[in-house]
Amino acid sequence: MGKVLNQEKKYYSITEVAELCKVKAHTLRFWEKEFKDLKPFTRKGNRRHYQKDDIELIKQIYSLLYEDGLTIAGAKRNLKSSIQEQRKDLRIQSMLADLERLLIEIK
Repeated sequence: MGKVLNQEKKYYSITEVAELCKVKAHTLRFWEKEFKDLKPFTRKGNRRHYQKDDIELIKQIYSLLYEDGLTIAGAKRNLKSSIQEQRKDLRIQSMLADLERLLIEIK
């Protein structure tokens, strides 16, 4: 999908992201209203600055809507469940790290 991210760049304008993800800027603004996890950083004049995580989310939304044919509501449900799974995985990793620390302390 679109061009490749510049690995050295930290922030991308809405125009750059629209070009990278092959969607129009007004579509990105609409998605910001619909998907609460899509929150680009804003600076003076409410200029949007997207980070790599935002762009990955946009690509995920694009795929759900345009490739999988889901509705906005379906894409929201899908993203919500995948975010919950990611959080669950992080909690498990954190618990494992705590257990490993305890094991080291016991030894």
